[in-house]
Amino acid sequence: MAQGKRRKNAKRNGLLLGICAALIIVVCVLLGVLKLNQSLDKINIVDEDDKDIIVNDEVKTDKGYRNIAIFGVDSRRNSLDKGTHSDSIIIASLNKETKDVKLVSIYRDTYANIPDIGYKKINAAFFNGGYSLALSTINQNFDLDIKEYVTVNFKAVVDAVDLVGGITLDITKEELPYVNGYINSLNEINGTSVAHLKSAGTQLVNGTQATAYSRIRYTKGADYKRTERQRIVIQKVFEKVKKSDLATINEMIDTIFPQVATNLDKMEILSLAKDVFSYDIVDQTGFPFEKDAHSYKGVSYVFPINLADNVKRLHEFLFGNSEYSPSRTVQEYSDYIEGIRKS
Repeated sequence: MAQGKRRKNAKRNGLLLGICAALIIVVCVLLGVLKLNQSLDKINIVDEDDKDIIVNDEVKTDKGYRNIAIFGVDSRRNSLDKGTHSDSIIIASLNKETKDVKLVSIYRDTYANIPDIGYKKINAAFFNGGYSLALSTINQNFDLDIKEYVTVNFKAVVDAVDLVGGITLDITKEELPYVNGYINSLNEINGTSVAHLKSAGTQLVNGTQATAYSRIRYTKGADYKRTERQRIVIQKVFEKVKKSDLATINEMIDTIFPQVATNLDKMEILSLAKDVFSYDIVDQTGFPFEKDAHSYKGVSYVFPINLADNVKRLHEFLFGNSEYSPSRTVQEYSDYIEGIRKS
């Protein structure tokens, strides 16, 4: 692989795992009580475009859930604003009563209607309009009402995994050579010399090795399997952070908070933090559920097979609503996409 291509893939795919840092913010806040005000001031609060977030008229907010979009952005300069592609998009849905958390990865190449721009890959929304356009695109295409977000860069997850002492992963023989190949790429980018994994099997891995694992897309399942690996890493990091001591949490605060942007204010973060030890990640999936990946006009997309049906299943997965009826907007998008997909 050419050096330029390795660097491009490394910056893009490594960033995909950065979203797990967002999920541990509330843990850090809760345990870092002694330095709370100072710590929260390190987060980049970016909320000036909240007024521009669009929700379909028919969609009613379910007060029993809190939904947050988490963006891992494609930026070598660690920018957290528009002008970067959100190559990782995850919806974290928190059930306020049960404290259960469900994660949905939206495939970055999903063919979607971006407001005022048109049909493109969904990760182009953040590039063109930052968090407000990205949230509006998610809301309008999938009948959601998400107004809160967290954006992180990929280095946050490398730091997080290292600070919790690594995580345990089961590396298959098929995955092993790809993990080691991506370790080489990450070492080149980050100026590190992290060692290869010597064998397959269940083992403790560090931040670079975990990021390398999350980048694999050449085994069976391709990019869809890669998003599953990312969610595995997220869950394992989240579980370890909940068990970390105060010294570790304080160090994570100092290291990770400056790499985060969000429109959650201090009080909203604290409202999440008060029940954080009760939260459990109980399920995870990729979206769209039924999909068709192929090229259209020379560009490779992931097409939902009947967007309306996929949206029904999404609402059942997230909210247990098996009777959901998609909005007219979603049905319109669905009909258009089906025509394009079959052309």
